[in-house]
Amino acid sequence: MTAALLRSDWRATLKRRTLVAAALLGIWAAGIEARLVHLQVVRHGDLVARAERQQLGTSEAPAKRGDIVDRRGHVLATSVDADTIYAVPSEIGDPDATVARLCAAFSDCTAKERQALGERLRQRKAFAYVRRQVSPDHKRRVEDLNLEGVGFMTESKRFYPNKELAAHLLGWVGVDNLGLGGLESTYDSIIRGKPGKVLVQTDARRHAYSRTEWPPTAGSTVELTIDEYLQHVAERELEAGVRENRAGSGTAIVMNPHTGEILALANVPTFNPNAFRDATDNERRNRGVQDLYEPGSTFKVVTASAAIEEKVMPINTWIDTSPGRVYISGRKPITEDRGRNLGVLSFTDVIVKSSNIGAIKIGFKVGTERMSRFVSLFGFGRVSSPDFPGENPGIVWSPEKWTESALASVSMGYQIGVTPLQMAMAVSSVANGGELVEPRVIRAVYRDNRRYVVKPKTLRRTISRETAATLTSIMEEVVNRGTAKRAQIPGYTIAGKTGTASKLVNGHYSHTDNNASFVGFVPSRNPALTIIVVVDSPHGENGTHGGSVAAPIWKRITEPALQHLGVAPDVDPADPVLVARGDDENAPIETTNVADVGQPTVSLIVDSAPGQVPDVTGMSARDAIRQLMKGGLNARLSGDGVVVSQDPPAGTPLEPGMVCRLVLDLSAARRSPTAASGHP
Repeated sequence: MTAALLRSDWRATLKRRTLVAAALLGIWAAGIEARLVHLQVVRHGDLVARAERQQLGTSEAPAKRGDIVDRRGHVLATSVDADTIYAVPSEIGDPDATVARLCAAFSDCTAKERQALGERLRQRKAFAYVRRQVSPDHKRRVEDLNLEGVGFMTESKRFYPNKELAAHLLGWVGVDNLGLGGLESTYDSIIRGKPGKVLVQTDARRHAYSRTEWPPTAGSTVELTIDEYLQHVAERELEAGVRENRAGSGTAIVMNPHTGEILALANVPTFNPNAFRDATDNERRNRGVQDLYEPGSTFKVVTASAAIEEKVMPINTWIDTSPGRVYISGRKPITEDRGRNLGVLSFTDVIVKSSNIGAIKIGFKVGTERMSRFVSLFGFGRVSSPDFPGENPGIVWSPEKWTESALASVSMGYQIGVTPLQMAMAVSSVANGGELVEPRVIRAVYRDNRRYVVKPKTLRRTISRETAATLTSIMEEVVNRGTAKRAQIPGYTIAGKTGTASKLVNGHYSHTDNNASFVGFVPSRNPALTIIVVVDSPHGENGTHGGSVAAPIWKRITEPALQHLGVAPDVDPADPVLVARGDDENAPIETTNVADVGQPTVSLIVDSAPGQVPDVTGMSARDAIRQLMKGGLNARLSGDGVVVSQDPPAGTPLEPGMVCRLVLDLSAARRSPTAASGHP
């Protein structure tokens, strides 16, 4: 009986233990399954991403930036290959020792750089930069160390072959291949291109075993309106003028008044964009579009334009400026420059002799409403061009705040802040017959072997052609017998206006610091160029006035510019040159001066890639002209017979409107039966 009970208890105990064990095993299995479900379903995406981050290291390979070239294809900015040193921190056993050896090779590590490099190498990542865009000497020294986990890769580095030339316009590029200033920044998305990728795969111990690269896509090439030679001339003469006049700074802008194309934009002081970090903010400042100044007497062009256009004062009006001062309530008397008393002046002579009192009396006749309207029409108080996102719009009072004193000041060019570009733009409107054309520096963009050209943009009409012609005649007298005699160039008629304005220092006008300026266009009756020169705080022997400081600099820039562009004199001009017209070979040939040939109209549509100048040597004059005509070229001939030489030579990139100079020889024609027969 007892034995039976013992056997029954044992079985019951075993059964209970089995059930408990089974229950525990079931709970454990359920927990495992729940954990697997959590990992494989709930956290699947997160764990996969973590595994990829641990096993795959991805970094961008910057694209090669497109070139920036001038209007004739000369390279102003390009990209070159540079060596970059990188490391795989997971493969470096002793980061501190590696940093010490690397810095010994560089020999110029700062304490901050050494600390940052050590922190990067201790992070055990799959990729880290050691130093980017190193010199060949530094690369050789690191190669000689043969360090484990340290390698080399090729990156693109921005290079400016002409150093300071057009530095403020071009801007600069950082080590990450991003544009940081100038056009490099404004059009960064176009020039930069599409970056590639570098994929590094590592094992469980973070050792790299694979490296895959997807190459980047190069950026677009940008063609500027700038002419490299004219830019060089402007910078050279401006720098010499600033130094000669012991001035603080200066700006010169050369532009086409018909298309708004900026052919040169120079600032002093300047900097080398290859070493932009060494330059100060003052040196990197694009004064032509960022610095404001009170234009002084150059602004009298706007005052006169309003008076002539609105017919409030005939140009044969006589204006009494005696006794050389005018009294306006609430301010000190306004006087003529140097305390002169110019007496009774004609309307023209008010501008020619730059009379402040006369300009004020004209401004009072114009009135506040009309004066403020013309200030706005000429583009003051707003940005001039989308090519300069950092452009200063200027300072213009709202009409309701114009008191009698403010009207008097604005009439003679004070109490208004403008940029040199705005002033050049306004005077260009007079030069081209009364249209305000948007200034621009982008001529075309090359993308996928196609050329996209930029169309000139006319904003609005400022004055009538009749008013522009009348004002041009007055501005010619400024150069012929007025304040700008030192701007005269033999053989050319010039229209311009000088300006001298005291600088505002600590809320008061200085008696020693002026802004001296001169703006003009040439040839005055068929302008090819508008040029402005502004000199800040001259203190040299030439004095402080625009006529003695800025006008001579203007002349030294303009003379070589006219020669370079082949602009014929308009005073006792030379014989006209032959210009082909139309595509019909039987079309008659007409004659015109090179200066009469306008720039071709461009648009925002795709244009074909530029062609080449054809070879016309050995041809007769007629056949050579017909051949050049097909490419939109003009011809300047010398001699008789057949063509024995041409400039530019055959194969030169073709630019519509270009002049091809041909030399003909009669003796060669006698030896050439094909030329004599008139067949090419």
